[in-house]
Amino acid sequence: MLYLFETEIPDKKSIIFALMRIEGLGKTNAALICKKLGFACNLKVTNLSRSQQNKLKYLIENSDLKLAGDLKRLKSRRIKSLIFMRSYRGLRISQGLPVRGQRTHTNARTAKKRR
Repeated sequence: MLYLFETEIPDKKSIIFALMRIEGLGKTNAALICKKLGFACNLKVTNLSRSQQNKLKYLIENSDLKLAGDLKRLKSRRIKSLIFMRSYRGLRISQGLPVRGQRTHTNARTAKKRR
């Protein structure tokens, strides 16, 4: 079992789809990482050697991407600043209502659940 950025990487999946489990890595970035390292698209995580795993960790750590914990902190900081400024979006977020102009008379159950 391989752990990267507080995320468990599934063994049986191909490397591209396994990397997509890390928050902040999409399909494009995962494919670019595999291409830089010379991995085949259908390579399974179980078939990675220790040296390949270390290269993968090193490349992801030294990239300029915001991943996992950093991304979560950045998102929460943006939300807190919206609430602090008392902007319309910040007020709607703090009240647990839809932010982007959706109807609230009959819908908005999802936004209310997220409270």
